[in-house]
Amino acid sequence: MAIKVEVFSTSTCPHCPAAVEAAENAKDKLGDAIDVESVKIDDPQNPENRQRAIDYQIMAVPTIVIDGDVTFVGAPTEDELIAHLESLL
Repeated sequence: MAIKVEVFSTSTCPHCPAAVEAAENAKDKLGDAIDVESVKIDDPQNPENRQRAIDYQIMAVPTIVIDGDVTFVGAPTEDELIAHLESLL
């Protein structure tokens, strides 16, 4: 079963694109071992995204949740994220 990676962000956050990019690059490297989802909590088309952030008690973005656990608050480097994911494989 693939590791679920959720990247919580907002459209105005200056650090969020780096977190999303790190997750996408991790997906490129690790392939089907991980499943990446970008979750914009301020998307008016998806109000359930805000509730998901509340459910995880997310107070800042970017936040990366891995298999249901808040793992990174702030944008990790690509190497940090990949190393953590590889430790879970």
